Amino acid sequence: MPPSSAALAHGELIFSLAAKQRLPAVYPSRSYVEKGGLISYGPIQDSFRLAAGYVDRILKGEKPADLPVQAPTRYELVINLKTARALGITIPTAVFVRADEVIE
Repeated sequence: MPPSSAALAHGELIFSLAAKQRLPAVYPSRSYVEKGGLISYGPIQDSFRLAAGYVDRILKGEKPADLPVQAPTRYELVINLKTARALGITIPTAVFVRADEVIE
């Protein structure tokens, strides 16, 4: 599921429909998994912290066009084990080993 504010606002509906249809969905951030989604894989949300540094540099006179583009460097995998059980999905051991967090 692609990230969007509409998807986040309607997360409960999306999760319930996915569960009803027994669809194993992968979400872009941990907040979806904390609310009942199966798995998330995406960048760790430190971009807001990095943005403050850009604002500081711009306010000190640097041109925005001269600032480098920064891409995420850290990604996290979060698994909701309760949702996996409800869907009847067995998560392979190799995936568990790679997970940054497993929510039970």
